[in-house]
Order: sequence, then C-alpha cells, then structure tokens
Amino acid sequence: MKWSHKLSARWGIVSIIERRPMKRTPEERAQRERFDALYLKAQSPIMLSIERSVCGCDYGGNSWTTRDEAQQISTRLGLRPGLRLLDVGAGSGWPGLYMAETSGCDITLVDLPLTGLRIAAERAAKDCIPGACWVALADGAYLPFCDDSFDAVSHSDLLCCLRPKRLVLEACQRVIRAGGRMVFTVISVTPGLAGEDYRRAVENGPEFIESDIDYPSLLHRTGWIVLDYQDVTLDYAASCGRQLRADEERKDALTKLIGATEFDERLADWRSKLSVLNEGLLRRELFVATPA
Repeated sequence: MKWSHKLSARWGIVSIIERRPMKRTPEERAQRERFDALYLKAQSPIMLSIERSVCGCDYGGNSWTTRDEAQQISTRLGLRPGLRLLDVGAGSGWPGLYMAETSGCDITLVDLPLTGLRIAAERAAKDCIPGACWVALADGAYLPFCDDSFDAVSHSDLLCCLRPKRLVLEACQRVIRAGGRMVFTVISVTPGLAGEDYRRAVENGPEFIESDIDYPSLLHRTGWIVLDYQDVTLDYAASCGRQLRADEERKDALTKLIGATEFDERLADWRSKLSVLNEGLLRRELFVATPA
C-alpha cells in the first residue's frame, strides 16, 4: 500500500493502485464521470435538504438506504468498537460513516470516483468518528487487501450499478474473516418478466441492473451462505414517493440549481419509477450472508 496523505494517527486517506485493473467499457467510464459530477452537486444545500426529507441523512449519498435501514444493517452486522467494517462502493460516506459513528467500529471506505471519497474523508474529520477510518481508492471487484482483513462487509445498492457482480462478491468473500457477516441491499428486476414489462423494469432501474442469475444463486456460487433475507421493496417505493414530493416542494430552488429541463426530466423519472414499482416490476432486497 502507498499512503498518500496521513491525516492523523487514527484515520487517513489511503491511495491504492488497483490489484488487477479492469478494461472498462465506455458505458462504465461514462458512469464514473457522472458519479463524480453527482457527488459535487449532491453537496449543495438544496440537495442535502432533499436527502434529509427522503432518507433522513445529509451525506450526499446515492443509494436508497434510509437512516432506519442503516441502523438495521449495523445491528445485523453486529458492529461495535474494535470490529473492522469494509464499506464497498462507499461514495461520499453514506451509510458507512454513519454506522461507524454510531457503533464505534473501525471502517474502510472503498470506491473509484475520487470526488465522493474526498467528501467522505472531510465528513469523517468533521464528525470526529470514534474509531479508525481509512478511505481507499480501489475497485470493488479487485479489493487490494489481505485475506481475512475485515470482520464485516456492507454495500448499498452497489451490485445493480456494476457489471462484474460475481467478481465483487468473490472479492468480498476473500477479505472477510471466517464467521464474519456481509449485509447488502440491491435493486433487481422481478423474476419472470418478459417483453414490455421487462424493458420498462430495466429502463427504470440502475444502469447495470440486469443479471443472468438471481442473487441467492449468485451468493451460493461465490462462496456465501445466506443467513437472512428481507424484501424492502415497499420501503423503496415509499422513499421514491418522498423523493418526488420533496422535489416538487423545492421546485424553484432545484430548478435554479439544475435547470428547468433537467428538473422536468428528474420528476418524470421519479414518476416512471414509482409506476413500475407499483406494478411490481422492480424490487429491492436486503441480504445477510456469511462465508461458507
């Protein structure tokens, strides 16, 4: 590892070269650039105000994890002082930093968009989280850590935003200790859809929502045992509804920030997503797993 800047004795920024750099598609490169821009925009006062209304947090996050769900995940992971948590696809720090702050565990935040990680490092310093905190620029599919490095792993709505889903799960399985737990949420297409219903589901889901295999089977094939499962689609739909209302209530300020055209497109996207959720075409799931 190469330490680019040590912020204090307890926490800092880690600059890590990817173990096995992947050749990324133009779509993946464009997605990364969009996330960099989104993280900056999400720090504006109006965006943070919307996030508080929708998810109960103000980190500038990009998952649908609410404060209540983050507390539930922390409990399911058994987080406490001295445990080491790896949050993959951590972005600007939500919900990983919140879970570290409330539980006292040590945390490593991993992602590729550098902008989000810089925001996370600043937030960790501002909040003075009690445990150790490291921010690592690394690919979730090729985690540059030793085997059995972490007691717990989390990721929020990450796999549906990536192509190499299997590689990410294999990497997480390698770095977690025996008996450790991984808890994650993921958005997926409802099984059995075809034709127009399938097209609408994919169109209204995250960019790489499509998967050739269901997640329980994928977990089994990558060396995980599913301990618990929860369908959180209703909570997801409720959050989408709050998102639409929050945007409508802040129309003037939001239009000033992103422009009238983007504002209209944004509302149209929320309405379309709510429609497919109400029709049962998309679902959001929470998995609790341990290495086999």
